Amino acid sequence: MRGRTAIAGAVVIAGGATVWARWLARRQHHWARTLADAIPVNSAFWREQGAKSGEVLYVAIGDSAAQGIGASRPSHSYVGFVVRRMRELTARRVRVANLAISGATIRIAIDKELPLLEALHPDVLTVCIGANDIASFEPERFDRDVRELFARLPHHAIVADLPSFYFLPGERKVRVANTLLRAAAVERGFTVVPLHDTTARQGLWGMTTQFAGDLFHPNDRGYRIWAEVFADAVAERLAEVDSRLAEVKSPSADSEPAGERTAAPDSGNSTPVRPDLANQA
Repeated sequence: MRGRTAIAGAVVIAGGATVWARWLARRQHHWARTLADAIPVNSAFWREQGAKSGEVLYVAIGDSAAQGIGASRPSHSYVGFVVRRMRELTARRVRVANLAISGATIRIAIDKELPLLEALHPDVLTVCIGANDIASFEPERFDRDVRELFARLPHHAIVADLPSFYFLPGERKVRVANTLLRAAAVERGFTVVPLHDTTARQGLWGMTTQFAGDLFHPNDRGYRIWAEVFADAVAERLAEVDSRLAEVKSPSADSEPAGERTAAPDSGNSTPVRPDLANQA
């Protein structure tokens, strides 16, 4: 009798697990399509923002997280929250050039985002890239690419390490990648902000409340936490920029007026990289 009861219980558990797995797969598929539809909308929003003028230029290098995929609106990406905080800290007009491309790996950032960065002169630069490299992670390639990327960034770049993936085998790869990323950043003298430790501390609560329906991209709550990771470093850099601008009595004859700085070039997000729709950010 006990044996039959145990078997029946196991069947019920197995059946429940199967139903849950199917529901989860359908849910993720639905949200993947929903978030795919947001890619051109978010890209258009950031192009509009980049066309505006400002005295302080904030540039973001990144992937779909910088674009705000998973948020309720583009301005609720971590980039949007960083911009909002900058505008609270300075009386100067802040312009944002979000060069991020949904689905970008480090190699894509090098090939498509860096050429656009070279046409700009950012006062504040944040770099959050590499999560999309984890699916096909190769330590040697990751190290080579991240060093090539960092070699072409200004000295004041603020770099985030990769967020926690929570579960194996992804989390094991992320830890290796972050060791390589931090070492390369330290060699260049960059400020590295602890995105991984911060997201890891969110634990089960974070996994259940801080992600969009695809269970990969952050939602508004998640992106607020990401922005907080950058907050102190951005505030410190912004204070330096404000101090420098305050010392400038008048622009030189051949300098470009602060309010007429070149509009941010198009990062190509109108034709986004499609791997983002699977399990990449």
